[in-house]
Amino acid sequence: MNGNFFKLTFIGISVYLISTGLSYAAFSAFPQQKQTELPTLSSPSPGPKQKHFVIDPSIPRTEECPINGMFYTKQEKEAWSKRRPLAVMIENHEESRPQSGLYHADVVYEAVAEGGITRFLGIFYCGASGQNLMLAPVRSARMYYLPWVLEYDALYNHVGGAGKCDDPTVDERAKALCAIDKWKIKDLDQFGLPYKQQDVDGSRYSVCYRNTERLGRPVAWEHTMVCETEGLWKFAAQMRKWTNVDEKGVPWDKDFVSWKFKDGLKEASRGESQVITYSAWASMAEKYGVRWEYDRQTNSYKRFTGGVPHKDLEVDEQLSPKVVILQFAKYTPSVDQHAHVLYENIGKGDALIFQDGKTIKGVWSKPNRNARTRFVDAKGKEIEFTRGQLWIDMLPIGTEVVY
Repeated sequence: MNGNFFKLTFIGISVYLISTGLSYAAFSAFPQQKQTELPTLSSPSPGPKQKHFVIDPSIPRTEECPINGMFYTKQEKEAWSKRRPLAVMIENHEESRPQSGLYHADVVYEAVAEGGITRFLGIFYCGASGQNLMLAPVRSARMYYLPWVLEYDALYNHVGGAGKCDDPTVDERAKALCAIDKWKIKDLDQFGLPYKQQDVDGSRYSVCYRNTERLGRPVAWEHTMVCETEGLWKFAAQMRKWTNVDEKGVPWDKDFVSWKFKDGLKEASRGESQVITYSAWASMAEKYGVRWEYDRQTNSYKRFTGGVPHKDLEVDEQLSPKVVILQFAKYTPSVDQHAHVLYENIGKGDALIFQDGKTIKGVWSKPNRNARTRFVDAKGKEIEFTRGQLWIDMLPIGTEVVY
């Protein structure tokens, strides 16, 4: 009995070792496949930095952008005239910096989302007409950005957002997803977009995807969403029938009212120097406090956030708009269990406008959610903005601003 037992045991071990060796040899003969993420969660390696879009100096810039007054070539106008503006939510968490794409926005809106951390709404139209831009990190929608989106009848790109209509945990006043649906905003929520989409010629193009390597260092998953301007415009046109006109043939600028623009002052007439500092939440000033330093030579305002130059990753340039506007509005903190906040950017309030190294004390007004926000000086005259990128920062009434 014992002899048979040991004999069977020896045979069993021998068979196991032989089969293991054969399996290993067979497995080793073929290249191993790496695990890959699903297409909607793709993490492509970062490509080369985007270069400035260089215009042949021999081609005149004769075409005025209706959004910020800059002049472009006829070729660029031909590109943007077939589209409608893109309004894209881009976050500002310290781990997400530097962002991608803000440098080329025609207008940037900024306001606190939660916890004293601001979020940007970039309007991309003329400045994005000459190249495919990577926009990142794209984040979720908030209610008080929607009246700005409606001013342009824009394509609204975001990743989810606060409050569907039937969500009992979100304050009714903060239900951005519900409002997007009710107000018929042209929604490009990332959750409804593909990673890759087939073009009419059969080729494939990128729309939105996760890039965990964009910054060359580990970051939280929520800081990794990238969307591409060309992909968003193509998808909107091919799948939603939204081009420069909507599915009913109505142009996006049918009721659009452009601001007034002017050339920048000659250097001798500009302000000598100007530094503007503030923080939407004083307790968060160390990481999120803003400083603008006026550069007289370029007639622009260089942005610093948390004490360091605020750059765009793709062009490795400091964000430097021509005009900085501080729009003061009623602010309501933490209206529900998600700590959603509210701003009243429909109505009227005070504003500070910085351009050409000088300060204008003014008033902003927006009578309804679809109306264009207007800015006038103390005498009620509409302000003419210096041509170029505008940066509008919405701050709680009473925020201390040093300038």
